[in-house]
Amino acid sequence: MSYKIFVVNTGSTSTKIALYQGEEALYTREISHSPQELKAFHTLDSQLPYRQKAIAAALAEDGIDLAGLSAVAARGGTFGYAKGGAYLVEEHLLEACRHPITNHPSNLSAILGADLAGQYGCRAYIYDAVCVNEVTDLARVTGLKDIKRRPFSHVLNTRAVAREEAARMGRPYEELNFVVAHLGGGISINVHTGGKIVDLVCDDEGPMSPERAGRLNTKALIELCFSGESDQAGIMRRTRGAGGLMEHLGTSDLREVDRRIENGDAYAAFILSAMSYQIAKDIAALSSVVRGKVDRIILTGGAARCRRLVDPIQEQIRYIAPVVVVPGAIEMLALARGVTRVLDGTEEAHIFGEEA
Repeated sequence: MSYKIFVVNTGSTSTKIALYQGEEALYTREISHSPQELKAFHTLDSQLPYRQKAIAAALAEDGIDLAGLSAVAARGGTFGYAKGGAYLVEEHLLEACRHPITNHPSNLSAILGADLAGQYGCRAYIYDAVCVNEVTDLARVTGLKDIKRRPFSHVLNTRAVAREEAARMGRPYEELNFVVAHLGGGISINVHTGGKIVDLVCDDEGPMSPERAGRLNTKALIELCFSGESDQAGIMRRTRGAGGLMEHLGTSDLREVDRRIENGDAYAAFILSAMSYQIAKDIAALSSVVRGKVDRIILTGGAARCRRLVDPIQEQIRYIAPVVVVPGAIEMLALARGVTRVLDGTEEAHIFGEEA
């Protein structure tokens, strides 16, 4: 049976929507939200009416009829540690999304999804949320007993591309070992074995990225925090949003970095090489989790389109396993596929707070 599934995926400055019939995208649109418009909202929750109106206006403008909808698939946020797979959007999960672990725009998706599902008489689900925690207890230990490593990564896209690669190999995803690097504004890298993501490098503890500072010297960071030169919000902005390429080159746009290198900018070339070097080093480190028995290394995300970034990574790590490059992200399709598996009975949806 081919299900009609509406997908909603909220980002910091956009709301992506799509309508799928089976594997076919009948409709896709990315609704942009200008920083000037968003400045009027002091909390994420206060954006909800604005985003609801934006979705309704886009559907009306494009003549999209959602009658006969089978389900809504929403991006899962940082509402609390969760299992991989699907969760039914119900009151416990909605309450958690209203009071999440971190203030991330993805938490709006489930709330918007529930509203749409209510309008069209179907259920809403999330799938492979940002806060999926399959990381082993051993991998979460740090040198301070009251601080654990955060198990957040780009689960949705990395698992989706790993599943696709397993299908191309003609093998079940659960039988293979992958190391997958999602290269975007933030970079996360994870290792998949036995169908689970058992360890990872999240976007603030690994390589620098277009917008993140990544791993920093602890002593120097503490000194910076207490130097009096900036407050907490300023340090946060510098490390998450204005770090990495933004700090060094004043841009997070890899196309601009590429143009500068083409025009002979040696410093831009050096910084991009450093980022490639750091990514490759963390991929190699995660391969040790499965004793080097890696079936494929996958490089995905928007930044994977930049050959000057990707080619040196491949050169540095291809000794471990074959490297596959999957530019961009398939998050919308991955959400539709995940909810389809729930609707056809292949997977069962979890209820937040009731997991075994």
